Order: sequence, then C-alpha cells, then structure tokens
Amino acid sequence: QVQLVESGGRLVQAGGSLRLSCVASGRIFSINVMGWYRQAPGKQRELVAGITSGGTTNYGDSVKGRFTISRDNAKNTVYMQMNSLKPGDTGVYYCSAKYWAGSMIRSWGQGTQVTVSS
Repeated sequence: QVQLVESGGRLVQAGGSLRLSCVASGRIFSINVMGWYRQAPGKQRELVAGITSGGTTNYGDSVKGRFTISRDNAKNTVYMQMNSLKPGDTGVYYCSAKYWAGSMIRSWGQGTQVTVSS
C-alpha cells in the first residue's frame, strides 16, 4: 500500500501564496501518478493538478498559470506551489497516488485545509 501525508494548508489572504507538501511511503516504487484534488463545501472533489512518474503535468482549468506541481523523488514528496490565491481556491486539499498492486489502486491522504480570505 501507499500512505500519503499532506501538510502546508492554512489561512491566507487573497493574492497570497502557499506551498503544499505530500510525503509518500510504502509501495512508492509502484506509483504511476500523483496529484492534488480539492473539495469545497457542498461541491464535488475536483482535480487540481497531477504529475506522472515521468514528470508530465496537467492542471485544472481554474488553476492554470497560478499553481505548479512538482516532485522530489529523493524525498518521496510532491509539492504544489499555489500563487495568486483566490477565495474560490478555499477547500480541503487531498493528495492522491495511483499505483500498481495487481491492479491500479488509488490512495488518498487525510487532507489539509486551505482557506483564502477576501
């Protein structure tokens, strides 16, 4: 299995920046893709950004140009740099990893709260 632990969420003013971190442990050698999702109150969880083991990235339309996902393989950590934050970015941010264990499995972290005040 893959375990994920997020950190870095907090209250920030609009226009500010945050960096979220996600540390993976367990079957890290079998991870295919990692990503960040967020869930705002009363809304469905949505993809924010993803990064493959080869370094290919993709972003949700609402964060393109503002957020950057990266990974440090030596530290088994994925980061997301969030700039020009808006109140609409408020939500619980979850780290996710898809890995192979006989079939493709997705693991989730416990989430970290990001609140952007206007």
